[in-house]
Formats: sequence, C-alpha cells, structure tokens
Amino acid sequence: MVKPAESKTASRAAGKAPAEQSKPADGGKKGTRSAAETEKIRLALTARRDELQEEYDQTLTEITELQRDRLTDSAGDDQADTGTKTFEREQEITLANAILERVNQVERALERLDEGTYGYCERCGNPIPVERLAAFPSATLCVSCKQLEERR
Repeated sequence: MVKPAESKTASRAAGKAPAEQSKPADGGKKGTRSAAETEKIRLALTARRDELQEEYDQTLTEITELQRDRLTDSAGDDQADTGTKTFEREQEITLANAILERVNQVERALERLDEGTYGYCERCGNPIPVERLAAFPSATLCVSCKQLEERR
C-alpha cells in the first residue's frame, strides 16, 4: 500500500505539488496510472487478499473444531446452555462472513484495477484521495459520496 507520506515525498521529488499530481495528465480521463504504480497497487492488493483468505480459512477450521467440541460436550445441557452455544456459533459465522466480504472487496478492487477504474469513485467518477486508498485500499467511493451513503 502507498502511504500518504510517500506520495507527498514522491510528488515533491517529481517537482509537482500534491494537488497537481492528483490531477490526471490527460484532462480527467481514467487510467492515467503508470504501469509501475499499477503493479505496486496490484501486489499490495494481492497480498492483502491472500492474507484475508488465509484468515478466512483458519476461521473456518476453528469453527469446525469448535462445533465438533460442542457436539461431543453437549450432554446434560439445559436451554440456556444450548442458547449460549447457538449465539456463539452465530457470532463465529458472522465473523467468518465479514472476512469473506473483505476478501470479495479486495477482489473487486483488483477487477477495477484491471478495468482502469481503480482509485475513482463509482458514484461520481472523481478520484478517491490517496490517503483514503492507503487506509482502505478497496474503497469504491470518495469521501463525499461515502458520507452521503452513510447518512441514508
């Protein structure tokens, strides 16, 4: 991932102000990222996807083991024990689904990178700030559009 400080340093080294660098050189057309920048982003996104996929697989393994333990240790459970175990299982499944959703978000970001639309808001088409992409690489909305979405 590109850190905001690195992008500012790189823009100064190139002799451009940060605001100038964020504007596409071709007057606003998408896909003006260099091949080296695209590859750097792709590597970071792929590494994040692999990390999340590993976490998801590990979570599923743990859920399976816990479920097996619960089945063998359920003799004599009353309704409260059964309810507690059901609640815990639902929480674990929700956690696994959240991780899977993050994997899907990163895969979608990789698709957008291939399409040349990565880094641009899906709603308004404006560039997503580098700082936002550094914090949340799979962001699909700019800050303004995300704020509007959250108000609804």
